[in-house]
Amino acid sequence: MICVALPGLAISTEGQMTGRGLEGFYRAGRRVLSRCVVRVAGREPVAVQTRMAAADRARFVGTLRASPGTGPDPDVIVERDRYADGTERITLHSAAARPLRLPVEVALGTDLADLGAIASGKAGPELPASVHDSGLRWSSATGNATVTAAPPPSDALASAGLLRWELELPPGGSASVELRVRPDRAGPLRAVGRAATSPVAVARAEGDDPRVHAFLRTSIEDLQALLLRDSARPADTHLAAGAPWRCGLAPADALVAARMALPLGTGLAAGTLRILARTQLGGPGPQAGMIPGPRRDAGPHLPPHCTGTEATLLFPVLLAEARRWGLPERETEELLPAAERCLTWLRTTAERDAYLRDPHPEGPARCETQAHAHRAALLGADLLDSCGRSGGAALRQWAEELRTAFRRDFWVDGPGGGRPAVARTPDGRPVPPLCSAAVHLLDTGLLGGGGVAPGLLDKVQTESLARLLGSPVMDSGWGLRGLGAKEPGFNPFGHRAGAVRVQETALAVAGLAAAGYEKEASALLLGVLAAAESFGHRLPEMYAGQQRTEGSAPLPHPAACRPAAIPAAAGVLLLTTLAGIRPDAPAGTVTLRPVRGAPLGEIGLTGLRVAGAPFSVRVSRLGLAMVEEAAESLQLGV
Repeated sequence: MICVALPGLAISTEGQMTGRGLEGFYRAGRRVLSRCVVRVAGREPVAVQTRMAAADRARFVGTLRASPGTGPDPDVIVERDRYADGTERITLHSAAARPLRLPVEVALGTDLADLGAIASGKAGPELPASVHDSGLRWSSATGNATVTAAPPPSDALASAGLLRWELELPPGGSASVELRVRPDRAGPLRAVGRAATSPVAVARAEGDDPRVHAFLRTSIEDLQALLLRDSARPADTHLAAGAPWRCGLAPADALVAARMALPLGTGLAAGTLRILARTQLGGPGPQAGMIPGPRRDAGPHLPPHCTGTEATLLFPVLLAEARRWGLPERETEELLPAAERCLTWLRTTAERDAYLRDPHPEGPARCETQAHAHRAALLGADLLDSCGRSGGAALRQWAEELRTAFRRDFWVDGPGGGRPAVARTPDGRPVPPLCSAAVHLLDTGLLGGGGVAPGLLDKVQTESLARLLGSPVMDSGWGLRGLGAKEPGFNPFGHRAGAVRVQETALAVAGLAAAGYEKEASALLLGVLAAAESFGHRLPEMYAGQQRTEGSAPLPHPAACRPAAIPAAAGVLLLTTLAGIRPDAPAGTVTLRPVRGAPLGEIGLTGLRVAGAPFSVRVSRLGLAMVEEAAESLQLGV
C-alpha cells in the first residue's frame, strides 16, 4: 500500500506500521518514521479491511471487543487514515451500550535511513527518542524527525517510544487522535498535483463499462501524485518515474509519460521539455545535443542500451505533438532551439552509418531505436517547416532512405510471414527473437490535419506484425509480453524477457488501432483493463506475463514501481485511443478516428484539453464519435 504525494510517501501493508522491509513514512527519500503500532486496551485491533482511498491516502479498519460478556461481536471500530504527507488519523467508534474509557497507546520508532540503504538491507537500528513538545523526536548525523500529536498525549515515554491517551467514548460516540511526522523545520507538504496550477486536467470517463471511470480517475490521481517541481525553476514540473524506487527524474520515462498524457493538457509536456532542455549537452563532440540518460536493461538477447538516445529522439517528437495538441506558439518557439540541436545530433550521428547504433563500441542497431529516429525525423521535419526553419527536407530524405533499408535489412522471413528483427549486430546479422520492442514500429507519430506519419514497415509487414502481437505467443490475456513465450530465455517475470510492460501494451493498442487492426487492439485493451481492475485500477509498470486462465489474476512483479508515471499516463492513452482524437490546434481542426468495434460499448470522455480549452467526446456503441465540447476555434476535420 503506497500512498504518494511527492516528495512524500507512506508505505505499509496492513494497519500496523511495523518498520519491517520498506514500511514507513518518507520525505524526499528519507524514512522519517518506520514504526507506528496502535494498541487499544492493551490489544492490537483485528484487521478487517485495507484499501486505497486515493493516490495519497490509505484507510485501514480494525475491530476489537472492549465490553465483557458481549460474545463474538466487536463493539469498537478502529479506523486509521494514513496520508503521504506524514499524517495519521486514528479514530475509535463505539457501538457499546455503555460509556467506555479506553487506554490507547501508539508505539513509534525510526532509523532515519534513506530509501537506498533500506532497499539494500543496510538500514541501521532504531534511534533513541526524546520527548518533544506534544510528541517525540529522533536525531542522527544525517537528519531528524518529530512526531506531534493532537490532542497531546497524557503520557510520553521516550525510552519506549510510546505515547498514551485515555479516551472517553459515549455510547455510539467517537474519539480521534492525529499524528503528524515531519523533519525538523520542514513545513507542511504541498503536493504539486493538489495545487491550482497543476498541469494535469481532471478528466472523467463514463460509459457502459463501469471500469472506465475508476481507471481514468486513478490514472489521473497517480499522475498528480508523482508530479515534482524543478528545483531551479519551480514553475516547471515533471513526473517522477515511479514509487518507491524511482522518485526522481528519468528523462526518457518523463517524456514518454508526458506524451501519453497530452489529452490532459500541454502544461506537463512544456515543463518536462524545459527541464530537460537545461540538461542538454553542448560543445563539440559526438554527444553534442543529446539529452543525458542512464543505461537500461534490454533483456537476455541484447546488452543494456542508453536511454539518453531514446530521450534525445523523443524530445522533438513531444514538442511537435504538443504543438498539435495546443502548446502556444510562444512556448514552442522557446523550445525549438533545443529540438533543433536534438535533430542535428540525429543527422550527424546517422551520417556515420545507415542505422542509428548504440553509442558504446560494437553497439547493435536496435529496432526500436530506428523507430524512434524515423519518427523524430518526420515529426521534426514537420515542426521545422511549420515554424519556418530550414532542415526539414534533409530529414525527410534521410527518413525515406531509412525506410527502404529497414524493410530490407530488418525483416526476418519465416513460415508465418516473417517478423522484424529486434536488432542487427555490427556485422549485419539480425537478432531474431520476437519482442515487444517491435510495437514502436507502429507508433509513427501525429502530423498535421489529423494524419499519422508513415512507418518503417510496409503494409504486408505491418499485417504480419499485427498478427504476431495478437497471437497467444505475445498476448498473455493480461497484456503484451516483453518476449514471446516460445523464445529462448523467456521468463514471465523477466523485466524485458516476458513480463507485461504497460508501456508497450498501450503503444500496441494505439498503433494497431491507428493501422486498422482493431480486433488485435481490442483484445489487448480488454486484457490490460482486466489487469488494471485486479490491481485496484492502479497499474504497476510491469507484471508477470503468465497466460490468463479462467479465475486467474495477474501476478505482481516484486520490483515494479506502483504507482508509476508511464502506466498512469498509459491509462489516459488507452481510453482516448477509443475516440481516436487527432488534433491540429495550429490549423484549428480536430479529427476523430474512433475504434469502430467499440470494445467497451459507449464511452464518454469529458474534461480533456485540446487547444487550451476543455474538450469532451462520446463514442457510441456503433463506434461513432461525436464532439460534445470544444474550443470555439476548433472545427471537425475530415
